[in-house]
Amino acid sequence: MSNFIFVLDTKGRPLSPCKPGVGRSLLKAGKASVFRRFPFTIILNKEVNASPEPLEIKLDPGSQTTGIAIKQGDKIIFGAELQHRGQQIKEALLSRRQLRRGRCNRKTRYRQARFLNRTRPDGWLAPSLQHRVETTLRWVRKLMRIAPITSIAQELVRFDLQLMHNPEISGVLYQQGELQGYEVREYLLTKWNRQCAYCSVENVPFEIEHIQPKSRGGSDRVSNLTLACHDCNQKKGNQDVRAFLATKPDLLNRILKQAKLPLKDAAAVNSTRWALFNALTETGLPVTTGTGGQTKFNRNRLGLPKSHWLDAACVGNVEALEVLTSKPLLIMAKGHGTRQMCGTNNYGFPTRHKSRLQIHKGFQTGDIVHATVTAGKKVGSYVGRVLCRASGSFDIVVKSGRVAGISHKYCSPIHKKDGYSYAF
Repeated sequence: MSNFIFVLDTKGRPLSPCKPGVGRSLLKAGKASVFRRFPFTIILNKEVNASPEPLEIKLDPGSQTTGIAIKQGDKIIFGAELQHRGQQIKEALLSRRQLRRGRCNRKTRYRQARFLNRTRPDGWLAPSLQHRVETTLRWVRKLMRIAPITSIAQELVRFDLQLMHNPEISGVLYQQGELQGYEVREYLLTKWNRQCAYCSVENVPFEIEHIQPKSRGGSDRVSNLTLACHDCNQKKGNQDVRAFLATKPDLLNRILKQAKLPLKDAAAVNSTRWALFNALTETGLPVTTGTGGQTKFNRNRLGLPKSHWLDAACVGNVEALEVLTSKPLLIMAKGHGTRQMCGTNNYGFPTRHKSRLQIHKGFQTGDIVHATVTAGKKVGSYVGRVLCRASGSFDIVVKSGRVAGISHKYCSPIHKKDGYSYAF
């Protein structure tokens, strides 16, 4: 079953979401109209005096993808996966910096340095990290406008590194309970890409393996741990890793290097977790938190597959879950274009003019349209984001790629530009 449909009354107040079949019946009977396509929302033609059942929005923040789930009692009625564009922002800023430095060196090479004149405010985050916080918060506020959200649950700590290094730390209720060891296992699975460090096999039961055996002075610190399949673990035994991989120097160097490297994605999540938590508290709703180990424990106990939106559903204290949706809404952040006044070549020199006019033939680049072409070489039906031109010849981005040269006469709007693309 797909996601439930969000419902608004005629005054725009959120009501309890309904099943897709009920929504189709209301639309067919003329009792409601389509308010928004993504996420699909209908608005009733009359005011309703009802007390909607409270909902909880659950978040599993990630460096690349954030899982979103909406819980109604013990039922998951909506799921979504929000893909961030932090890496694109980082690359764009790097390119801009390189072009500016090159231009500065060519034209003002003797200008006095000003790098000590800048100060950053407390709590400053890099733009690629701030984007993750603002995008997640924006979607929380969107869902609050179309659903009766009364609480928020967030996975605050992905990896409890302090507990890993010091298992005897006090004040952690689950340290000697059912969750013992889950933080370390989840950390290693992510760090070693869910494959054996020695033979790269995947989708088999893994064992935690000491790179430097304890019998030879190795420790239990996470920097000395890796993943190994049963065969490789037995084959290595208590050998020193340098002796075990003496004939494979490249693999040895890779393992030793990766063991010391921190997780880049985990660092990004740890850098933004409190900023996101503080932003969520400003919504006025109560915010509860959980850890990554707790999320995995709940998912394994409930027998759910690994995915971002189901991880979000398992955040926090979960006794039982009934998942009523199987197709999460896939949301990809695309941005709103650039503010360049002209196009440049690879060296930063202007080569073409960019018009300030953004709307052409009633469409704007980024709109989601449906085009039914009845004549010419591009006969067919296309649905996707549109790239507009003043000439009226548009490009439409579909799953298989970009279809160029579609006339605006064949296009009809589905969803106005909001900086995201959607799929199921």
